[in-house]
Amino acid sequence: SGQKVCYGAFKRSCYKLAYFQDLSRRVGFQEARQACEIDGGALLSLESEAEQQLIENMLQNLTKSGSGISDGDFWIGLWRSGDGVATSSACPDLYQWADGSMSPFRNWYTDEPSCGSEACVVMYHQPTANPGLGGPYLYQWNDDRCNMKH
Repeated sequence: SGQKVCYGAFKRSCYKLAYFQDLSRRVGFQEARQACEIDGGALLSLESEAEQQLIENMLQNLTKSGSGISDGDFWIGLWRSGDGVATSSACPDLYQWADGSMSPFRNWYTDEPSCGSEACVVMYHQPTANPGLGGPYLYQWNDDRCNMKH
């Protein structure tokens, strides 16, 4: 399930947002990736500030629609492949888009990516959280463990 919205101005003209308030329906990164592929798409690759803003607006509209949306981060298609824990300073350069996009655009939250055992990326959506060092936890990116449920 999810809300599909289409625009003509971007490389990918249609986007589908899937948000589950029911925690039991949330899934890990690979499950989300597979669900998108089964649906004929891919996890989101963001290629520009303009596309980032478009997605932020879509999420704000979803929130305003009265659906009762609450805290819950969204998987995007950025991840770091390879086994083990990445600790080198080159770690941020190891992230790649699941759909093969070569976009260098990044919107990391302050002090992210933290790397280590966190290799899959979410877009923050925690409107009720108190702001941290980098401001509110809204729409910036954070690396997380791939088995976390979002």
